[in-house]
Amino acid sequence: METVDKLEYLMWSRKYDKAYGWQAQRERELGAKFRKNKALTVKDLSAVVEWKFKDEPEKLQRVQELVNRNDEEKVQRITSQTLSLPNADDNYRINCLIALEGISPVLASVILTFFDPHKYGIFDRSIWKGLLGNVPLGLYTPQNYVRLLISLRKTSKKHDLDARVIDKALYKKFIDGST
Repeated sequence: METVDKLEYLMWSRKYDKAYGWQAQRERELGAKFRKNKALTVKDLSAVVEWKFKDEPEKLQRVQELVNRNDEEKVQRITSQTLSLPNADDNYRINCLIALEGISPVLASVILTFFDPHKYGIFDRSIWKGLLGNVPLGLYTPQNYVRLLISLRKTSKKHDLDARVIDKALYKKFIDGST
């Protein structure tokens, strides 16, 4: 964990967008759709899975199969109640989303980040390491995501940046070995 200033966060975030052009573009498209509809379809969940696991074919196929088992009406109902409440508690949102088949806390974080990049970031060990230091065993729990969000929001508020900008910067910095 080191101190990074606003300009450095912006620089690393731009490097992320440049390096992951397809993901950045797809994230913008899906985010706009989620904000407009305030609900997701099974097809939308599938698109989130594809975005997250594009480079991991076995995981992609396994999670796609799980996600496709969800009932369309249930997905729309749960995601609508998750996304349409303006001041919903983070625990509530995460727990609603992980009630859907195939949706882990990590995938819930992707959905929430696409929907509201100002307040949310992707649940990833590199972000945890950059903000909170040592990664605990059993990292990927709803409680740990909320802990990460608290730190992410504190940092984003300090630098007057979206949580997603901080998140992308920390991820790219970590991937490039500049931590």
